[in-house]
Amino acid sequence: MADRFAPGDRVRTRSVDVGGHTRLPGYARGAVGTVVERAGRHPLADERARGRDTEPHPVYHVRFAAAELFGAGDHTVVVELWEDYLVEERA
Repeated sequence: MADRFAPGDRVRTRSVDVGGHTRLPGYARGAVGTVVERAGRHPLADERARGRDTEPHPVYHVRFAAAELFGAGDHTVVVELWEDYLVEERA
């Protein structure tokens, strides 16, 4: 399975509360950012926390404006996110 995103792609994080363990921080839900780089393929932590075997999924470093995440700030924040948490952001 090919990675869906490439560096420079604009993405939006999912805003659904999955219930239970997730590696998608609450402050980043529904936020728009830019893929900085691919960060390999790793088992989805959400599934492993539930005791399920899972195949490796693509992981990305995604840059967000602090104002997008926190409502203020003139810096950026990079978050490591599984592809499962991301959707394409259409301009």
